[in-house]
Amino acid sequence: MDILRRPRRLRGSQAIRDLVHEYDVGISDLIYPVFVVEGEKVKEEIPSMPGIYHYSLDTFEIHLKEIWDSGVRSILFFGVPDHKDARGSEAYNMNGIVQRAIRLTKKEYPDMICIADICLCEYTDHGHCGLICDGKILNDDTLELLSMAAISCAAAGADIVAPSDMMDGRIGHMRRALDDQGYEDVLIMAYSIKYASAFYGPFREAAHSAPAFGDRKTYQMDWRNKKDALIEAQLDMAEGADILMVKPGLAYLDILKTVADTFPLPICTYSVSGEYSMMKAAALNGWIDEQKVVMESMTAMKRAGAKMIITYYALDIARWLREREV
Repeated sequence: MDILRRPRRLRGSQAIRDLVHEYDVGISDLIYPVFVVEGEKVKEEIPSMPGIYHYSLDTFEIHLKEIWDSGVRSILFFGVPDHKDARGSEAYNMNGIVQRAIRLTKKEYPDMICIADICLCEYTDHGHCGLICDGKILNDDTLELLSMAAISCAAAGADIVAPSDMMDGRIGHMRRALDDQGYEDVLIMAYSIKYASAFYGPFREAAHSAPAFGDRKTYQMDWRNKKDALIEAQLDMAEGADILMVKPGLAYLDILKTVADTFPLPICTYSVSGEYSMMKAAALNGWIDEQKVVMESMTAMKRAGAKMIITYYALDIARWLREREV
């Protein structure tokens, strides 16, 4: 007699499903992005990202305790300076807003993992990620400034620097510069695969970083291409990256899986602002069950191979996970 295979037996109850399930999202997987700004008593909600705020350092210090109490132990810092110029000089100012935020965090919570986004777009008056000459983004001339920014953040106490600019050769340049300055223990989380995505729209409002002219398609990746991802990841690994990132997350799960299956380094993915804003808007309109949709999305990224996830939902996810344990 033929035996009828019944996979449904493994789904018969919540207890059975919990017993045999394969993937989980844990609090230790989460990286929480924050936007720090100059001034005092600033806590301003970003209109396109409900629940996400600009913080001056005094209000960030209060929020920092909320982050710590949530159980989240990794923060990705973005700075929004008052002064912007053609060279993005505030990116590598030893007393810049991100550098001060990192020092504050390490003073209050030494065990918090501080990750400094390294780019020029938030700091330039033209909104591009590199120096410009005659309308062209200069690759090699930008590398020195990016390495200076990384060194300034390492000096402030950053555990990880995360170059997001997509200039060719920046990982090797940055690794040598950090090592030469005695920061050989600082990790590099490379935005190795960063597509020129329409999902970044709300972030550009948050970081005040929309390009003043043109777009970023000459240095960020063409979202129609897959093979480029393997080239970029291979180059970054060879140049000394410790962690590879795929950005965005949900629309690029195939890329995430390919990179995770191909390379031995830990893989991070960034659930970007557009993903957050779409889910948040749908939830606020009552169209979706926010918690279920968010957790399904995060689990998809883990299933595709992400070891860690940058998400604006980090504190919410941490709360939901704690509530499950009660």
